[in-house]
Amino acid sequence: MKFCSLCGAPVTLRIPAGDNLPRYVCDACEAIHYQNPKIVAGCIPEWQSRILLCRRAIEPRYGLWTLPAGFMENGESAVAAAMREAREEANAVVENPMLYGLYSLLHVSQVYLMFRGQLRDGAASPGAESLEVGLFAEEEIPWEQLAFTVVRETLRQYFAERRTGVFNLHVGDIIRESDDRFRVHHYY
Repeated sequence: MKFCSLCGAPVTLRIPAGDNLPRYVCDACEAIHYQNPKIVAGCIPEWQSRILLCRRAIEPRYGLWTLPAGFMENGESAVAAAMREAREEANAVVENPMLYGLYSLLHVSQVYLMFRGQLRDGAASPGAESLEVGLFAEEEIPWEQLAFTVVRETLRQYFAERRTGVFNLHVGDIIRESDDRFRVHHYY
């Protein structure tokens, strides 16, 4: 950030009085500009023994598979955001959403909220951000073509729990160790 969004004056990165972290502070009006993580909401749309995946038509990770998910909008609840993303990416209506996972991605300052829900009538088709969509059984999941570590981890847990019939809430951090290597730290 270079300029204040309130008055247009330059900003300086410094620790404001009464704070303990560097923030962008306006040199003229003293407004503090906080930068906080983005929230991503998504879901696992279930239909019979299959789940819905979307093949991305946008960057990042163009052409790879993912669960429908995206950034929350201001004035939108987490559940509404997850359901909207399913509609936008897969023309899918998801019912009975239940929180399934909360993951912090420290390297990109994002928090993922993943829900489980039932895909109404098994109906889906590619939205503007998807090349194609498909319903996949566990053995059909294109594991090596999944776009994001958080999606891989969510699906790994989901299928393990589905075998037991007991679904738990999962909380963890996804930590980048190198350009292509991530570690998952589970709290529970």
